[in-house]
Amino acid sequence: MIPQSVKDIVANGENVGLYQTIAMILFIIFFLGIVFYVFSRPKKFYEEEANAPLNDDIEDTDL
Repeated sequence: MIPQSVKDIVANGENVGLYQTIAMILFIIFFLGIVFYVFSRPKKFYEEEANAPLNDDIEDTDL
């Protein structure tokens, strides 16, 4: 049988549940790592980005 789509490959493969579990664990670790990285930065680190919408009078000369 030649698989016609990715769904056929995933549905009929062996250890599909294991692959799904590993993918979910890697996603959760990555997501928690990003959240930890963002919240571990000091507030001053994001100050320029937070005030960017309010700085309309400054023009970008780098464009």
